[in-house]
Amino acid sequence: MADPLLDRRSLLVGLGAASLSACGASSTRRSDEQEEQPVTPDRITYGDDPSQVVELYRPQGSSRGVVVVIHGGFWKSAYDLTLGQPLARSLAAEGWTAWNIEYRRVGNGGGTPHTFDDVSAAIDALADVEGLDTSTVVTLGHSAGGHLAVWAAGRGAPRVAVTHAISQAGVLDLVMSERMGLGDGAAASLLGHVPGPEDAPWDPQQQIPLDVPVWCVHGIDDAIVPLGQSEGYVVDAQAAGAQAEIVRVEGDHFVVIDPESQAWTATLEVLDTIA
Repeated sequence: MADPLLDRRSLLVGLGAASLSACGASSTRRSDEQEEQPVTPDRITYGDDPSQVVELYRPQGSSRGVVVVIHGGFWKSAYDLTLGQPLARSLAAEGWTAWNIEYRRVGNGGGTPHTFDDVSAAIDALADVEGLDTSTVVTLGHSAGGHLAVWAAGRGAPRVAVTHAISQAGVLDLVMSERMGLGDGAAASLLGHVPGPEDAPWDPQQQIPLDVPVWCVHGIDDAIVPLGQSEGYVVDAQAAGAQAEIVRVEGDHFVVIDPESQAWTATLEVLDTIA
């Protein structure tokens, strides 16, 4: 059976490459201010493993802040940072510094704790970028990347603190994810066992409440990561006194990472409220 994630990956990467020259939602937002130019990222390593690499996309003018882009794919090595490239280009065009990270995944040295160690180290590596203001650092992740984006917002004593988190169709409840069979047991593969109470250090649902504001952008027709993953997190976070918001959008699991979609525009509008 064909993997729907891989099929859509090829499509979305192609869309992203063309989006800055097309009349998509993200490309028109700043058309009155300046003509957009192609963005070529700097490639930065934060470790010795081939997956310990980051792409840095800088805006043409002053930066509104840093957005850490964390790709999804159920934490599996079949998926990589090319999924985040279209979003990083769009973010740079909107005035943000985009930090598109790669990390070890299940199948190429990842899993617990290595995947988490890499995401943490990649974010902390922002401190080594000369002249970069890290007073506003937003994690933005899709699917499994949404899980990592919210997880990273709760790290203890980080070198670079996350100030805001945006989850796009995120897997935010690992225990429920496994019960529902999401990603054919992807959460258990990440952890090395069936998720349970002992996995609170890795599970956003079990880390409620966070001190960092969280937005959950989710397609109402998502059949890969159900909307309830985001709705349940937000309800419980709000009940615990945390700042969390659900942003429901039209579409499926992938619409939120299509830079020409209204769902992506909704994510950009969330960022507009931050800086």
